[in-house]
Amino acid sequence: MLYEEYHGYCMSICLRYAESREDAVEMMNDGFLKVFNYIKSYDHARPFKTWLRRIMINSTLDHIKKYQIKLEQQEIEEGIRELISETQLDQLSYEELLGLIRELPLAYRTVFNLHAIEGYKHEEIAEMLNISTGTSKSNYFKAKKKLQELLRKYFEVEY
Repeated sequence: MLYEEYHGYCMSICLRYAESREDAVEMMNDGFLKVFNYIKSYDHARPFKTWLRRIMINSTLDHIKKYQIKLEQQEIEEGIRELISETQLDQLSYEELLGLIRELPLAYRTVFNLHAIEGYKHEEIAEMLNISTGTSKSNYFKAKKKLQELLRKYFEVEY
């Protein structure tokens, strides 16, 4: 029941970090295993969805580490709204937007997702990813710049 109720929510989180849908499913399933293993430690005084989101994000990060994908050293709509006009954003489907974000290098995509979409501060991201705050900020800036290029190319081809 818990899985069915939160499947879509968790999948949407995992899709933002995954290279493919299959990876996202694996990340989500690993996350749900953690949820079921640690459900007794859940503090009922706190929002369940926040606890669940944190587990899913940690699961995606664990998945990245588990498969030896090395991170380079160096809000969805709110993060994207800085990059393109409202009219252009309305013309993009959610899947198209996810596709563009997936084209970012892993280090950039991870920091972009954590900061722009999940709302984490650069200090928190640095701690989560074991990088410096400066690297987090740099990767976020580079992600935005690369996403602007991808969006520019997308709209040139599209029209």
